[in-house]
Amino acid sequence: METKLLPPFHLAGIQVRTSNDEGKATTDIPALWQQFFENAVMQRIHHRVDDTLYCVYTHYDGDYTQPYTAFLGCRVTQPDPLAEGLTHLLISGGLYTAQTVKGNLNEGVIFKAWQAIWQSNLKRAYTADFEVYDTRAANPEAAEVTIYVSVHD
Repeated sequence: METKLLPPFHLAGIQVRTSNDEGKATTDIPALWQQFFENAVMQRIHHRVDDTLYCVYTHYDGDYTQPYTAFLGCRVTQPDPLAEGLTHLLISGGLYTAQTVKGNLNEGVIFKAWQAIWQSNLKRAYTADFEVYDTRAANPEAAEVTIYVSVHD
C-alpha cells in the first residue's frame, strides 16, 4: 500500500444507505450496481470527466461495523445540474492509502480485499473510502481495481 494526498473532487451518481450487519451490504450494493446499469445512470451524468466508476463508502455512523452510505457514480467537473434521481457527492480530499487489487470480480476479489482492510491496523479516518473502476477493470475476469482508504496521518 502506498499513501497519497488527494485533492477534493466531485462525483454524481446514485446511493443507498446500508451496513455490513447481517449481510445487508451484500444485497444492497449489488442492487445499486444493477440499478446504475439498468437505468443508464452514467449516460445521465452531466459534466462527466470520463467513464471511470467510483464506488464510495461514506457518511459512516462510526466504523465499518456501523451503517454507512454506498455511492456509485462518476467524477464530474461541476456538480450542477443534476439529472433527476441523481445526487452529488464531494470527496473532501486528504490522506489515503491506495492498493491495487487484481483478480476476478465475479469471485469476490474486492470483498476479500475489504475483509483484509477491516482486519488491518490502518488508522482509518472513515471520511470516504472508494474503489476506482477504470479501463483496467473492463475485463471482470482479470480486473485491476484501486481501493483508496481514508486514513489519519
